[in-house]
Amino acid sequence: MNQREISELRRRWRPEKSAVSRVYGCFVNSARKIVSDLDESLGAMPQEEAEKYLDLLKKALSGALGKNLIDIVFSTQQVADSEEHRLLSALRASGLKDREARNAFYQKVIGSLDMGDDSYLLLLACDAYDVPRRGKDGETQADASDEVFTYIVCCVCPVKAGRAELGYFPGDNEFHYTVGQTVCPPELGFLFPAFDNRTANIYNALFYSRKPDELHQEFIDAVFHTEPPMSAAEQREAFQEALSALEETCSVEVARTVHERLAERIAQHKESKDPEPLAVTAKDIGGILRDCGVSQEKVDAFKDSCDERFGADTALSPANLIDDKKFELRTAQATVSVDPACSYLVETRVIDGKKYILIPVEEDVEINGLPVRFAEGQ
Repeated sequence: MNQREISELRRRWRPEKSAVSRVYGCFVNSARKIVSDLDESLGAMPQEEAEKYLDLLKKALSGALGKNLIDIVFSTQQVADSEEHRLLSALRASGLKDREARNAFYQKVIGSLDMGDDSYLLLLACDAYDVPRRGKDGETQADASDEVFTYIVCCVCPVKAGRAELGYFPGDNEFHYTVGQTVCPPELGFLFPAFDNRTANIYNALFYSRKPDELHQEFIDAVFHTEPPMSAAEQREAFQEALSALEETCSVEVARTVHERLAERIAQHKESKDPEPLAVTAKDIGGILRDCGVSQEKVDAFKDSCDERFGADTALSPANLIDDKKFELRTAQATVSVDPACSYLVETRVIDGKKYILIPVEEDVEINGLPVRFAEGQ
């Protein structure tokens, strides 16, 4: 799925556009026991409450592709005959009305998901989207449609105790000291099937994680039974390890140039508003290394290291490889952060046998907010 397709579905979860009639789910306590079962009509509940449910489900379609939103790919064998795909398909085919399928799904999630000591609300909803045809000019034609895209959205929302307060209870006409429980934004979730090229793709699902570095791989393994994808943090760590294959040629200048070129691609992609995810390969980065004067032998060693960690010719998201908002130098004694736009000012020198990181100063200098001066002739 690309960003445009995700945005198209997200708009479906606005109250004025939603075709979702019911929400399903269960409240699971910290002992992994179902406390209550949810099967509610949105039309029968207060508007504010219905909007809150829609907002929680909508958040499972938010974040950055490749970071918060991860493609889950089923094998051909799984789609043809597997327990996990049959269950997801049964939920979708019944519009979540199949109680037996819902209960089987609940037990699968409860038996695998590790939420620590948190209770959580497991939410499910099904939408049937009459997909408007898109004309040659790219505009949608609301009165023309080729298919109805039926899909389910699931999200897992932690339920946490709030602050103990004195509250008024109208039924008793009394005040009582109580601790409320609040449903928090979803920690993880998914959409099935994927909406690729504006049509259903039963070979894919879209997984959501609020924290890109915590993908809840136990949930992915139980629900999708696929190889867990690398998190953004794991990708960055693997990329840095691959760069270490450059050995002595991995200079500050090389690291700065790689960071600068990838940051430029990220910025250009944002400006272009291209809905397709930005991706680079080890071969692309190898070209940057050659421009820095790195030998072909070292470039090949870097590419081999990437192939070993990511797979041959794997497309990677630059945003997962670098932090384009930060350029940081770290030693055992100090950490120096530099505006990425000014990273070219950083240089290294060896003076009297000691290594130094140098940054020229042309304006005032502050230390912990205190203006400091350089002594004359220093």
